[in-house]
Amino acid sequence: MVDRLVNSEANARRIQMVESCFGASGEQLLIPGRVLVGEGVLTKMCRKRPKPRQFFLFNDILVYGNIVIGKKKYNKQHIIPLEEVQLQALEDTPHTRNGWLIRTTTKSFAVYAATSTEKQEWMAHINKCIEDLLRKSGKKRSDQHAAVWVPDNEASVCMCCKKTQFTLIIRRHHCRNCGAVVCGPCSPKKFLLPSSSKPQRVCLDCYDTLSSLNQQNKANVNAAQMKATNSADDSDASDGDDEEHDANKTHDEPKFYGDATEKAPEEK
Repeated sequence: MVDRLVNSEANARRIQMVESCFGASGEQLLIPGRVLVGEGVLTKMCRKRPKPRQFFLFNDILVYGNIVIGKKKYNKQHIIPLEEVQLQALEDTPHTRNGWLIRTTTKSFAVYAATSTEKQEWMAHINKCIEDLLRKSGKKRSDQHAAVWVPDNEASVCMCCKKTQFTLIIRRHHCRNCGAVVCGPCSPKKFLLPSSSKPQRVCLDCYDTLSSLNQQNKANVNAAQMKATNSADDSDASDGDDEEHDANKTHDEPKFYGDATEKAPEEK
């Protein structure tokens, strides 16, 4: 179905309409091969509280933005390559229903649909687009994803030390590795995570764990290098043992076939 829409006028008109709704603040979305698969409003769990966001599913990207005027104007456009996306269904709770996680290498968050049917439709269409995209590109799913941040209102005290209470003066911070809400003294250090290009704030527990794993990985690399060096030394030593024996052998001159200096056979 998606392939049949690639070059259709209806698809081009729909994408142009999305572009116009974002205005100059948005990026160009109409490119060859791109298809708008679906659109709708989902509730995104933001840091402070849940907020409605307009989502657009294309066959290669997922786009969402803030709703300024319903179906007419959006801003703060976000574009997520589907190659990075992994979905994870969430269980219903007394306060949240019909939700799932959208995980990417740089950002992960929860969204909620109005009904269970809408949830199933969204997840099915997104997963189908991901599978088709990966199959055509030959790429594999990413196994590195950013942590989902715990909302501020779910933590009145630091989730690390369990003591510090948050106030207007004592700010909340988020560990970029586990997503926990922590206080300043419990997150004074930074660490270079796979999902970022520069060191990010992490809690003390994650810093200790990540540092330990990093040291272990370095030790494994050093051990592998030492093993390779020793193997090379053993090979060199073995070659040296045979030098005297090889020196007594008749030396064969190399042959270069097709060389201009090659001698022609003598006539009899």
